[in-house]
Amino acid sequence: MKTYTYDRSRITPGIVHFGVGNFHRAHLEYYQNLLLEHEDQCCWGVSGAMVLPSDERLYKALKADAGEYELTVCSPDGSRESWRIGSLVELNWGCEDPEAIVRRIADPASRIVTLTITEGGYKVDPARPGVFRYVAEALLRRKEAGLPLTILSCDNLQHNGDTAARAFLGYFDAAYPQLSAWARENVSFPNSMVDRITPATKEGKITDVHCEDFIQWVVEDRFVAGRPAWERVGVQFTGDVTPYENMKLSLLNASHTLLSYPSFLEGFRKVDAVLADRRYRRLLQVFMDRDVTPYVPAPEGVDLEGYKRTLLARFSNAAISDQVARLCGDGVAKFEVYVVPTLQKMLRDGRDCSIEAFLLASYYKYLSGKRDEAGEPIEIFEPHLKTEDGILLEAGSPESFLGLSPFAGLPLRQDPAFMEAYLGFAGLSVAEGLEKLSL
Repeated sequence: MKTYTYDRSRITPGIVHFGVGNFHRAHLEYYQNLLLEHEDQCCWGVSGAMVLPSDERLYKALKADAGEYELTVCSPDGSRESWRIGSLVELNWGCEDPEAIVRRIADPASRIVTLTITEGGYKVDPARPGVFRYVAEALLRRKEAGLPLTILSCDNLQHNGDTAARAFLGYFDAAYPQLSAWARENVSFPNSMVDRITPATKEGKITDVHCEDFIQWVVEDRFVAGRPAWERVGVQFTGDVTPYENMKLSLLNASHTLLSYPSFLEGFRKVDAVLADRRYRRLLQVFMDRDVTPYVPAPEGVDLEGYKRTLLARFSNAAISDQVARLCGDGVAKFEVYVVPTLQKMLRDGRDCSIEAFLLASYYKYLSGKRDEAGEPIEIFEPHLKTEDGILLEAGSPESFLGLSPFAGLPLRQDPAFMEAYLGFAGLSVAEGLEKLSL
């Protein structure tokens, strides 16, 4: 096992992170662990902020080990490399001591708040503002002291910094108007693109994390209170993250969504097994080449064809044994971010949307049937289904399903070619649908 050599007692928190889940501990903490080996970066330790009641078990387990944990990096050839991560130097749980989180964000040493709160976490619930209230209360103190702050989203969202800005500033306008003008001048929200496949389940202790060997982080260099020297450990800084995030969300994340529902209905449970099936490999290849690539300008210096080949190889990595069920979860939020933007352009341009019709029909059967094709019950995780979405699902028809919130703004029912394909797929098995696609 590779163990850090820096003196943890000298590390002070400069980053407060909300959402201390597997991905964060495989991504930002991995970079920080490398960076803290540089003596002049010892002020950039991470203080973990955990705010949900469901965080209790992980919080107590991490706390018992002083925030240290084991990260296992899995290569496609089956080799593994384990790291002892020590960069998470403090933990606070809002259900135990909310003031400790506010105090840490307000501390002059804290200069960045980072977030992995998932796609749906940016939809503010006034009754349960959570992260937004903690930050607002701390910013009131920072305002008095004249201390700016950067809020950096590390979630898989198009323009995640812009999304975070709209959510936080909108919340301030509604609930903390005394912060509104100051925050617009003194809080920055860089966009970023993050990438590392991190399965939900793993061997060993609850604190241990397994991930693939690939890692990427592209960040806009807009930090009003200073930042770590992340470029020393492989983070790429740019003036505009748009081409990178468009490439990743439209190819990687959308492909994950495409393979998830039909393969789960057929009984697949591991992603590498799905990629070993030539039908799905061909489906993903055609989807990326025919449907997505025309709308994805390659970032400067990036070989898009090589990137797509790398994606298929990463999906096939049996060493991390990613779960199809993980990819199925929270489809409402994922469709809105990963699939709908490209589908909207395809409909506008009159392109062949048969693969997308197949995907939506599979999602319809997954949600409405609640069983796979072998009759096994499906454990559905859809935390962002709205009340009106539930009513549409109860209606039970494939036509009403297209009114679900992610698709409501699309002219699907006004497109005869799409509707013919979609309704046809809804009445077929997955295997029959894949055969009908004739890819």
